[in-house]
Amino acid sequence: MKNHPLAGEVAPKSLLANIRRLVSAYYTHQPDVSGSTQQVVFGTSGHRGSSLKNSFNQDHILAISKALCEYRTFQHIDGPLFMSMDTHALSEPALANALEVFAAAGVTVMIPKGLGYTPTPVISHAILTTNQNRQRGLADGVVITPSHNTPEDGGFKYNPPHGGPAGDAITQRIADKANQILGDGQYRVKRMPFEKALKAETTHEYDYIIP
Repeated sequence: MKNHPLAGEVAPKSLLANIRRLVSAYYTHQPDVSGSTQQVVFGTSGHRGSSLKNSFNQDHILAISKALCEYRTFQHIDGPLFMSMDTHALSEPALANALEVFAAAGVTVMIPKGLGYTPTPVISHAILTTNQNRQRGLADGVVITPSHNTPEDGGFKYNPPHGGPAGDAITQRIADKANQILGDGQYRVKRMPFEKALKAETTHEYDYIIP
């Protein structure tokens, strides 16, 4: 395999993501859901996109979180929801927005201790450990990561009570509902201010690393 011309070199500024612009676009850009490229579309268990392309913005996360709350109610999933994030720039804003919706809905959410970053498999571990020998109060989880995607991307994945990635039937149901919410307008999404959501009785810090 031929080496890339930049192999072993410091990346030029032209190739680096503009993180400030990326985060600003997350909050200020609004998706046009009349086109498929800006709708919620789940790939392997999750929605991925970039705020600069209007495919991963605040509106998407609010809508997906609301849709997930409704899915949990439909499936009678009432145990804790484990939620973690990686180091991609859009992960922290997405976690904050998701927690605002989950807290407002009264969902018990386990967030990373100290709002730290975690590897993806720890969510599966937490879900399986909690659900072992349980028939009720089953846990599920959200992993906020676009996996191997570029720094400009964000990702939001759902793991149902079996601990692995959600299947097509689940993700399609959540995506369809999220796009319906986007089309109807965000007034349908009840939120709690982030600082209050952090202090809510249903929000708990969880050490994902030591276990």
